[in-house]
Amino acid sequence: MPTFTAPALSAVVVTAAEEFRPVIPPDAISNMVIRTATASVEVDSLEPAIAQVKDLAIRLGGYVANSGIEAGRKRLRQASMEVKIPAGRFDDVVAGLTPIGRLETINVSAQDVGEEYVDVTARMENARRLERRFIELLATRAGRLKDVLDVEQALARVREEIERYEGRMRYLRAHTAMSTLSITVHEPLPVVGSAGRSVMGDALRQAWRNFVVLASLAVQSLGVVIPLGAIAVVLWVGRRHVMKQRVAGA
Repeated sequence: MPTFTAPALSAVVVTAAEEFRPVIPPDAISNMVIRTATASVEVDSLEPAIAQVKDLAIRLGGYVANSGIEAGRKRLRQASMEVKIPAGRFDDVVAGLTPIGRLETINVSAQDVGEEYVDVTARMENARRLERRFIELLATRAGRLKDVLDVEQALARVREEIERYEGRMRYLRAHTAMSTLSITVHEPLPVVGSAGRSVMGDALRQAWRNFVVLASLAVQSLGVVIPLGAIAVVLWVGRRHVMKQRVAGA
């Protein structure tokens, strides 16, 4: 029965890697784009807006993956939602935010992963071909125990690589098929008075405090205005006296 050695094992690896060249349709590559967006919307009431966003996602074939609500005294009441939408309906969900409230900001980004997808596909297929070669090598040849263990370890490493490639391909397919939109909806900042007081009462009290401040500033300014005024009067009287003397002497 033929035996295998370390050089033969290396030849198997090189041959398997050189034999396969994947061919992927151009349409499949052009569609490998990951689209994400963030948006902020001001709404009159939080709960109805949350329901509208959920209805919008379901109507377009998507869903709300994650959501959370923040609220508190003298704080904005807001909700954050991560919406997953089919890539083909991405523009529709962005346009659908306008009827919900006042669209404040929206940022859209796109990442083309077509080249990476082709590369990972090629690596995975080469790894599968190498896996088959190792299996055939173990089934048809014999050798020293060390050589057999070396082939089995190489086979285990190849299978780990295949699992990583498959996981990456699943990730790329999933994220190109479903776009992600992170939406924040919030109410206007509330105007809150102190406990037991009305907002109008607080406003009137603040107006009175402003008036008192202005009055105090006016009183303080008298310490400057009065002396200056007295000096001006003395100068004016002296000037008139000099003018009268000149007229009388003429």
